[in-house]
Amino acid sequence: MRRIVAPLVAVMTLFVAFVTPARSAEAAPACAGTPSGVPAAGSPQAGVPWAEQRYQPQRLSGIADGTGVVVAVLDSGVDGTSPLLHGRVLPGTDELGSGDGRLDCVGHGTAVASIIAASGSGDGFAGLAPRARILPVRVTEQEIVGGTVTGRPGTVAGLAGALRWAVAHGARVLNVSLVVYQDTAVLRSAVADALAHDVVVVAAAGNGHSRGSGPDRVPYPAGYPGVLGVGAVGPDGQRLSESPIGPFVDVVAPGGSVVAAGEGKSLASYNGTSFATPFVSATAALIRQRDPGLPAAEVSARILATADPVPDGRPSGGYGYGVVNPYRAVTESPDAAGPASAPVPARVAPRPVATPAPVRGRAVALALAGAGLVALVVLAATIVPRASRRRWRPGRG
Repeated sequence: MRRIVAPLVAVMTLFVAFVTPARSAEAAPACAGTPSGVPAAGSPQAGVPWAEQRYQPQRLSGIADGTGVVVAVLDSGVDGTSPLLHGRVLPGTDELGSGDGRLDCVGHGTAVASIIAASGSGDGFAGLAPRARILPVRVTEQEIVGGTVTGRPGTVAGLAGALRWAVAHGARVLNVSLVVYQDTAVLRSAVADALAHDVVVVAAAGNGHSRGSGPDRVPYPAGYPGVLGVGAVGPDGQRLSESPIGPFVDVVAPGGSVVAAGEGKSLASYNGTSFATPFVSATAALIRQRDPGLPAAEVSARILATADPVPDGRPSGGYGYGVVNPYRAVTESPDAAGPASAPVPARVAPRPVATPAPVRGRAVALALAGAGLVALVVLAATIVPRASRRRWRPGRG
């Protein structure tokens, strides 16, 4: 009988730092070995992941699959060689070098992209919008794994530039599984520009719930008006303990024990709002295919109006308007959905607006929040190999 190895749990955090490093004049080197944030390759036991069981994406067969819609993934890059994303990843751009975004040394962006557009893996996993095209924008690869900081940081200016670049290169939906804990003019302006160009912006709410030590920090870009802020729930439908509470949470999606691409052909299990966000982005892509003339604001409103009810039956700071329901969002007409024909509903409470402070003041405040790092963007995810639940066996390639 095979001995069950204790599960490896890696907490990964990507940063975009305040201090702007010189942009490399050369493409980033190829990744060495296994991406540090991704479990080693393996062959997971067959079984349909819970998110797929909940959504039953086959119901959308013949209705919408994301065809013709470009979803930009602003992240750690997307592995263009991933078998699960074969033919789906467009040439993008790299804010860390001169590459085209199809390199991912961390694995986070590839996992996010697979939730949106992966082809079927044969064991029940597939992207929610499998015919959408992914436009990768590599923003940062700095991470925290087990409390250790590694990798190159990006910059807030780079993130803002990435938003503008993606809009200019045809993205209809922006997936931002990154969190900025400071309102900045450059990022606010870039988000406003995307919305003005009729692009749906979907952003993670972060994994920084204060657990009673005070109100949760406002995450950006999720905290900006017009952006769909996404929280996370687990298989039981309850909010993940780390998923924050506040008016910046518009909707929630599966974010606990979520199956997505690991290294190579493998799959892995992930936790965090980073991985809830692409379910909402994929839903937006399905709507944009089905109703190409529907304005971005109405796409967002339809997602909120068709969400499954939250536990107490009313909008709340932890769940927003409920759990995203792709089938209803795609198939229900604006009239049937009610508020979907109107602008995005008002949030549960007025959204805090932070006044940009001098750089030094920001650096001090964020040093306290970032374990001494002068950092601004935080992308957090707890990564648990499926072996911990599904008796992983070594893969054969």
